[in-house]
Amino acid sequence: MKNFYEKGITVIELLVLVAAIGLIVLIVLPQFSKLKENQVLKSAVADTLSSINKARGKTLSSFNSSEYGVHFQSDKVIIFTGKVFSAVAGDNETIDLTLPATISAITLTGGAADIYFNRLSGAPSVTGTITISTTSYSKIITISATGVASVN
Repeated sequence: MKNFYEKGITVIELLVLVAAIGLIVLIVLPQFSKLKENQVLKSAVADTLSSINKARGKTLSSFNSSEYGVHFQSDKVIIFTGKVFSAVAGDNETIDLTLPATISAITLTGGAADIYFNRLSGAPSVTGTITISTTSYSKIITISATGVASVN
């Protein structure tokens, strides 16, 4: 007669183990995707804020004796030279947003999709908000009358 400890693993024990591992994966996996989505949103917000601050900083420093602005599209932010955005300008600096983050709402005064900064004061041409969203999260960037951009 065999000893109790020499029997090995039964099929039922193996099935219980596989079911337990499957359950753990089903619980943990969605949390990782939410974490990644939140990180993508934070990155998109940081890129957009950085672009606004870069355009304002270049304007205030009178870099190349010009004004600078930012053009907003759903999937990208473009830093441009001057007071008017031109898609074909060679000196445009494009910052692509990583999906699933998109600019879901542009609520600037006058319905504009562009903002440029005054060379002497750094004041923006328009004020308002830019909403950046993913499927589960969103953040609002507010551009004040002084040109300072902040996040909710």
